[in-house]
Amino acid sequence: MITDDTDAFLAALHPMQALIGLDLGDKTIGVAVSDTFWSVATPLETVRRKKFGVDAARLQTIIAERQVGGLVLGLPRNMDGTEGPRCQSTRAFARNFEKLWDGPITFWDERLSTVAAEKALLEADTTRKRRAEVIDHVAAGYILQGLLDRLAAIKRQV
Repeated sequence: MITDDTDAFLAALHPMQALIGLDLGDKTIGVAVSDTFWSVATPLETVRRKKFGVDAARLQTIIAERQVGGLVLGLPRNMDGTEGPRCQSTRAFARNFEKLWDGPITFWDERLSTVAAEKALLEADTTRKRRAEVIDHVAAGYILQGLLDRLAAIKRQV
């Protein structure tokens, strides 16, 4: 199931399973995972992109190891909120991955997530080399944390 609706995504999730967040880039995929209570996102790793099949296999391994129950992809909207070619590419990735994994998939607006990650790394006095190594999975952590915060807000309303 692929949905843009956070409420529908939440309804499709099984409790006590981690979520995974992805920041899809042209050359890398930033990966972050949540705890089973859906409260904290932790940057995990950056996958160097090869071919879809190789990338998907690595992600499926992470999903199996971490017992992931849901996937959130950062949706790289334009600053005015419109969707361009990068959004189309992200949605195509979701459609292709859905054929390999039957868990729920959703999207989260990732505007400025990389900027926030860069700022946090600068504040932590991270070297330029180290920032380049970790920026993508730190950005994935920001994407996933945004969704986790939204899920918590939805649960409080119920």
